[in-house]
Amino acid sequence: MTDAGDAVPGPDGRPRCPWGAQPPDYLEYHDTEWGIVLHGEAALFERLSLEAFQSGLSWLTILRRREGFRSVFVGFDPKRIAAFSAADVDLLLSDTAIIRNRAKIEATVRNARAVVELHGELDGLLWSFAPDPTGREIPARLSDVPATTPESTAMARELKRRGFRFVGPTTCYALMQAVGMVDDHLAGCWRRS
Repeated sequence: MTDAGDAVPGPDGRPRCPWGAQPPDYLEYHDTEWGIVLHGEAALFERLSLEAFQSGLSWLTILRRREGFRSVFVGFDPKRIAAFSAADVDLLLSDTAIIRNRAKIEATVRNARAVVELHGELDGLLWSFAPDPTGREIPARLSDVPATTPESTAMARELKRRGFRFVGPTTCYALMQAVGMVDDHLAGCWRRS
């Protein structure tokens, strides 16, 4: 019998990671996106950008503004964002649909330029840091889930070397969790692969 650990029942009775049991925004994200393998330049760039914006904030704040982010950052198309000017950044600073943080907005533009410089290799670069899933401990409790790993530290170092900003080891590990490079659903969670 599996020890559910910190898994808690959601409104449908299925056990989930505690953060994903409610509110509805979290439940939907937990059940349909978080930890599911994701590929593609725009999709990965979106997740990397949103994780950077989340730094110091709750993920719920980001989820509730995600459509605003998608709109102002033109579907997270790196080529289009790379062409943003200082005037575009100033315009974004007045847009209440997103988090109005100059450093994070400027980092998104700079990161888009770094993605363009990768010539279509963002997916391969990010996924090259995915840890081998064999031998990884399955977390039973939230306290078993690390904030960083050697792989996320290496990813952050390489991204910074390539000119990316707001990509520390914690942000990179959150990205790894979000896009399915690691499966940190708790042992008792129904989404555990």
